[in-house]
Amino acid sequence: MATLIPRFFTAPKESFFLFGPRGTGKSTWLKENYASALWIDLLDPETFRLYTAYPERLSELVLGNPEKKTVVIDEVQKAPELLNVVHSLIEKKLGIQFILTGSSSRKLKRSGVDLLAGRALKKSLHPFMAAELTHEFDFGNSLKYGMLPLVLESKNKQDTLNSYVALYIQEEVQAEGLVRNIGNFSRFLEAISFSHGSLLNISNVARECQVERKVVENYVTILEDLMLSHRIGVFSKRAKRATVTHSKFYFFDAGVFRSLRPAGPLDRSEEIDGAALEGLVAQHLIAWNSYRGEKTSLFYWRTRAGSEVDFVVYGKDFFWAIEVKNTAKISDSDLRSLQAFKDDYPEAQAIFLYRGKEKLLKKGIHCIPCEQFLQKLNMNKIFKL
Repeated sequence: MATLIPRFFTAPKESFFLFGPRGTGKSTWLKENYASALWIDLLDPETFRLYTAYPERLSELVLGNPEKKTVVIDEVQKAPELLNVVHSLIEKKLGIQFILTGSSSRKLKRSGVDLLAGRALKKSLHPFMAAELTHEFDFGNSLKYGMLPLVLESKNKQDTLNSYVALYIQEEVQAEGLVRNIGNFSRFLEAISFSHGSLLNISNVARECQVERKVVENYVTILEDLMLSHRIGVFSKRAKRATVTHSKFYFFDAGVFRSLRPAGPLDRSEEIDGAALEGLVAQHLIAWNSYRGEKTSLFYWRTRAGSEVDFVVYGKDFFWAIEVKNTAKISDSDLRSLQAFKDDYPEAQAIFLYRGKEKLLKKGIHCIPCEQFLQKLNMNKIFKL
């Protein structure tokens, strides 16, 4: 990808946090859109030492450059003490926009994000969406390598992907002292990869990686703080049937999931491919909702009797029930859960995403090729089934 890909993310005019995992393109996007901003890069060792030793230098820098009306602090979680200075400067009403990027919210939660509540919005940048890539979107590659800009722009995608998680373990988890035992955390990452696209049972994961349940709960929270995973709750509004209570778990990117998921002689490729496909849809829906300003909420639906719909998109403008299947053919049994959901919620639009090529309407259910659906999730157009 030689040319810069325009993103759907729209920056607010006021100060804001821009969160997102490493490799989602936060710095690239900011440098393109705020080329003349006053820039503080905390990934630079000398800059990091300077501002952690003397946070007040930020105030001196800002006041010494009154012509600069935008200040970017890259990877602010590395020096959370700077937030107190930012807070003070915002209170002075100097007309300056602060943009604070971060790949982890953990330190900020403990060190003062609340001080800026209402003064700096919280925004996120996600992996690429299919509609952002337009003609460069490769459905097969996205299932294999994911949608991280860092990976897609690499000449050797697989090597970059394989080193991605190791980079996080070394630079974020180990360097920040987030866990005591890196070996346990590495085993946990492999064990929880089997939960991608499934109900998350903490006790089962703890048993699998031989780590205490409370430790695994902390590990899951670390993944979420690093924005490497998401949990989706069950849809239970006006429930007519008993539903389960566990959340579903997804890694934030299909390629990262595949790099963690073991693929030995006992692992069926169809099962891994199906989980990757469902995860790809999940990450698109999460990004789409985020860029639209969180106007909808994302759930899944599963009854105690076993009927399950992968995603429920619920909001003022949308009420979708979405089932994802890694199949090129549609059988009546594939549609039963969506029919059950429609019986309980006739207001919903039922959508079946599959690997076929034809867009069909079967028993009131919109059957859409998954690739086509992802390409239609576009911020600039009204979505029509």
